[in-house]
Amino acid sequence: MAENLAAAAAAPARDTRFLGQPMGLLSLFVTEMWERMSYYGMRGLLVLFMTAAIADGGLAIGTATAVAIYGLYTASVYFMGLPGGWIADRMIGSQKAIWYGGIVIMCGHIVLAIPSDKTFFLGLILVVLGTGLLKPNISAVVGQLYSSDDERRDSGYAIYYMGINIGSFIGYTVCGYLYENNGIHWAFGASAIGMALGLIYFWFSRKQLNGAGELPAAPLSASANQKSWLVIIAFLVILAGVTALIMSGTLSFDPIAVSKFVAVFFVATFVVYFGWVYFLGNLSPVEKKGMWAFLLICIASTMFWSGFEQAGSSLNLFGQDFTNRMVNGFEIPTTWLQNVNPFFIITLTPFFAVFWIWLGKRMMTPGYGLKMGVGLIIMGLGFVVMIFAAQAAAQGKVAIFWLVLTYFLHTVGELVLSPISLSAVSKLSPPRFLGQMMGLFVLTYSMGNIVAGLLAGGFDPENVSEMPALFTTIATFAIGVGAVVLLVGLFTKGWEKEVETANMANRAAYD
Repeated sequence: MAENLAAAAAAPARDTRFLGQPMGLLSLFVTEMWERMSYYGMRGLLVLFMTAAIADGGLAIGTATAVAIYGLYTASVYFMGLPGGWIADRMIGSQKAIWYGGIVIMCGHIVLAIPSDKTFFLGLILVVLGTGLLKPNISAVVGQLYSSDDERRDSGYAIYYMGINIGSFIGYTVCGYLYENNGIHWAFGASAIGMALGLIYFWFSRKQLNGAGELPAAPLSASANQKSWLVIIAFLVILAGVTALIMSGTLSFDPIAVSKFVAVFFVATFVVYFGWVYFLGNLSPVEKKGMWAFLLICIASTMFWSGFEQAGSSLNLFGQDFTNRMVNGFEIPTTWLQNVNPFFIITLTPFFAVFWIWLGKRMMTPGYGLKMGVGLIIMGLGFVVMIFAAQAAAQGKVAIFWLVLTYFLHTVGELVLSPISLSAVSKLSPPRFLGQMMGLFVLTYSMGNIVAGLLAGGFDPENVSEMPALFTTIATFAIGVGAVVLLVGLFTKGWEKEVETANMANRAAYD
């Protein structure tokens, strides 16, 4: 679960009231825990609900179309974090972005809970808009609780990350149970309640933040602020109009075609912006080396998330249709299988922290490219497991063990790749372009998610014999790209050290 962006700011006093951390971290921990409960609880049900027969309370949408919609949804959530962060930094401040974003998310889940198929996509749009406001800014406020030289920052983010995974565990468990026993709209209603609990806690605990994120970091002038609001209102009006036309049937909407277009648009945006910074950013030769290392990391990140995000689509459907979920007479809800990831994240994180320290003491710290390549290969091995699982499924439902092993490998790959990638971007980017490079890196999450939806379109529950080919394709690309990244990383490790040294010397000039 790749999800932590920090913005450094000085804290007025050292507060140690929450596990040795500032008390404001508890406010953000609990708020984010409930927001993630609502997000993952609902996300784990989307494809299952869309592909279920109408008689079973679903939408009876074809698998390829459903997973394309899922890919568009998850990609949009990450993409909207870019304007959401800008609005907070320049217009309303992070605290207001969190508050209003949470309200919009809650409204989206309430709309989804209404037993009407016509309002389903409206609910998704509201969740996307609200998450775009809340998610990047609550992560940023965590960083603002600490002074620039506070050594507790990393451990604070580790605690915060635990909140994310505890929230996802609660979401998958509660919403999955309600979906299986009471229906989809009860599950969506539970997501709305979860977000409401997070909002209530945030409102009464926000004073613990001691002003962190209360005001815009770089406010616009009065005229620029007015123009920006006009642009935002115009965007919302156009979005509402297009949504109304689609819901009425006046305007046709092909999710697969739109996904392909959006994928090309994201890639083109990345290439153009990267090229603009590289060729027109007046970079030094050392900074250009850092940009090549940055590009390598972005390629690995995109490929990783395109495979990892199969958890909510093709792997989710495999768990529902081809996995024997009976344990001692109790049938495990499909979404509970996705709890394997947060469970392993929580249990394995301390071991990885110790492992990196152990390597560092022996002067064997791998370069960023090497770590990213290894993480990608490990994730690809999870799909090698699924090749055998799909072959076995042709004879009947398979044991839960196959998915558990796959999710375990994916989690190990995530722990190797995801935290390292954020650290690498912060250290390898030219100091004066750091914020923009972080935003460009976040775009890899969107690219990975949209590609994940297109790949999952090859999953056809009616043709079991074709499933091994799908998982073989994903495994081949993941392991192949991982091997290339690993090999190139052998050559870029020296660049990384050179770039880090140069950026540390120059960063003070841009802070």
